[in-house]
Amino acid sequence: MTRWQKYSAEFLGTFILVFMGTTGIVASNTLTSGNTSFAEIVVPIGFGLALLAGLYAFAEVSGGHFNPAVSLGLFLDGRLSVPDLGGYWLFQFAGAIAASALMLVPFNKTAVAGTATIPNPAIGDGGAFLLETAFTAIFVAVILESTKRERHHGTALLAIPLTLVSIHVALIPFTGASVNPARTLAPAIVGDKWDSEWIYFLGPALGAIIAWLIFSVVVKGDVGRKPQPAPSQAGPTG
Repeated sequence: MTRWQKYSAEFLGTFILVFMGTTGIVASNTLTSGNTSFAEIVVPIGFGLALLAGLYAFAEVSGGHFNPAVSLGLFLDGRLSVPDLGGYWLFQFAGAIAASALMLVPFNKTAVAGTATIPNPAIGDGGAFLLETAFTAIFVAVILESTKRERHHGTALLAIPLTLVSIHVALIPFTGASVNPARTLAPAIVGDKWDSEWIYFLGPALGAIIAWLIFSVVVKGDVGRKPQPAPSQAGPTG
């Protein structure tokens, strides 16, 4: 695959994830006037199925990251080159922003602002940061292992979306469930809804680093081993 095919796939896959997932939030708010019990069911399934759709459509082209934290974890594991890491990040953010911008057509700025990720005051910024870090680490750890051998086929296509569903079930009441800086930045920009965005950038970044460290030590057993040269293949799951 050419570099531009990969970048385009990351743009479109992130667009699908954010557009379908956040439209599910608007649908939930519209149908139930903000009933949180209904949102706890609909929104996690919406994001999980959106990720599944993106993976089936574009994972074979780019690896199906659709998340800067995922790309960081795979870069640390030597599955993504430095230029591609920058390219993936750029097109992931662009795809997410395009998704939130398109939501202005059928809805409005207020609706887009309602899809923003905001920490619950009950747990504070510190608690939200801890949760976003821990759950991103879990998410990236699942991706690092499930894509290690199967190359986007078999159980990885189910394990990754189902993990995202579980994360949303757990985090929606406390952080809004991001674990994805692109998903957070897009509605913040388009909906002009800013609240503790640093949590959703630093938390997932730290979580990706922790996941890679755990994967390297526990799964790969790299402690005390001589460093291996980076693979020439720049693909994320090589």
